[in-house]
Amino acid sequence: MKAIALFSGGLDSVLAMKLIVDQGIEVIALNINMGFSSKNEKLEHMQNMCEQIGVELKLIDIQDEFLQSVLFNPKHGYGKHFNPCIDCHAKMFEVAKRVMEAEGASFLISGEVMGQRPMSQNKDALQKVLNESDCDGLLLRPLSAKMLKPTIAEENGWVDREKLEAIVGRSRDRQLEMVKEIGLKDFESPGGGCLLTDANFAKKMVDFIKHDKFEVKDIPLMKYGRHFRLKDGAKLVVGRDKEENGYLQDIQNDKYYHIKTVGLPGPHAMLSKNATDGDVELATKIILTYCKTSSQNSYTLSFDGKEIQGCPFNSKNEIKVFSIL
Repeated sequence: MKAIALFSGGLDSVLAMKLIVDQGIEVIALNINMGFSSKNEKLEHMQNMCEQIGVELKLIDIQDEFLQSVLFNPKHGYGKHFNPCIDCHAKMFEVAKRVMEAEGASFLISGEVMGQRPMSQNKDALQKVLNESDCDGLLLRPLSAKMLKPTIAEENGWVDREKLEAIVGRSRDRQLEMVKEIGLKDFESPGGGCLLTDANFAKKMVDFIKHDKFEVKDIPLMKYGRHFRLKDGAKLVVGRDKEENGYLQDIQNDKYYHIKTVGLPGPHAMLSKNATDGDVELATKIILTYCKTSSQNSYTLSFDGKEIQGCPFNSKNEIKVFSIL
């Protein structure tokens, strides 16, 4: 017997898998990348969690599919920000079902807890996801199983329902008890892992789609730096610190210039390649304002190797009008 588990890297999905593994069932932990996770460098963490409970980790990337079929036209609308949670979950289960069939598995698992999130994990929302993904009966939610109707795995006796949980709501007391019982170490603390649920990230998304077609290659750019919309419509991103500068330097996106200061320490920045001369000049002034510079002097910036001279603003207050956040 084999099952496919939706695995985010979070504690709930680890515990859900452990409940099934303990019943002698092989579990594959399926991590689906849609591009909007707020966590960096999580592969090592996921592998560690899987090794501790004895499951195989499988990674799948559906960023393009998610953008094309879900993000900009969700059937069930958005949550508080830019988060199409019900449609997103349905897409994940649809993909997981494809993997289940390809792997010869018999059912699906998720770490969802009824009532943990009031909008996307109430009883009606949980059922909508099953209906949309054509997974009704196939998906077992081990942490709340006793509070939900029996699934195929339980009805057929593949899984003993009595050994599952009846967790409801936002308290994590029972989960932490299970952590101690298992002896799980280095697990991920609770917290929102999706950038689409973040108010500031939503502002950046709304601004972006007013001016440009959003593509997979644009996702990394949205995660870092200060974001500006300039007078003639160009987008400028300026790194906040050494870590963000490093991430921005590694981004490959042919719609943007990479900009570096020449002869003085400064942030890494990116600017739309379709920027007018006026926006190039404005971008230069903004970037230099984030350096230790004087408005009385001229400095050099490199736009993908092309050097441009400019002066900073007198004050960062002059920049605020262009700031998205």
